[in-house]
Amino acid sequence: MNKINFGRVLLGGFVAGFVLNIGEFVLNGILLADRMQADMKRMNLTPPGTVFGLLAVGLTFIFGILAVLLYALIRSRLGPGPKTALIVALILWFCLYVYSGTTNMMLISVPPKIIVMILAWGLVEYPLGILAGAAVYKES
Repeated sequence: MNKINFGRVLLGGFVAGFVLNIGEFVLNGILLADRMQADMKRMNLTPPGTVFGLLAVGLTFIFGILAVLLYALIRSRLGPGPKTALIVALILWFCLYVYSGTTNMMLISVPPKIIVMILAWGLVEYPLGILAGAAVYKES
């Protein structure tokens, strides 16, 4: 078994994080912006500010790095390539979007059609980001 190339994990992770950040910006900053503002008002919450935005962007880059690290860890078992990257993407999509995201959205009464739209978005966004990051990764 070859050693993990942590430099390439970081590079691939930044690529994945960049793609994921673009996807999250389009979803939350454009497509759902009005809905989120209405929900903030409805729940009497202060809209998130710059600190939240910077934290979200930073955590998404860290998530991208961890996604590529997970890809590097399991490729010895499943083999390198897009199939393994897609498996990683689906696992992470289920854990974050389906499990955590759906339960949290249900807590704040997001309508089912919006939940389905968000789940579908993630099902496209995660594979694109993780495929891009995995394409950059090469073992040392």
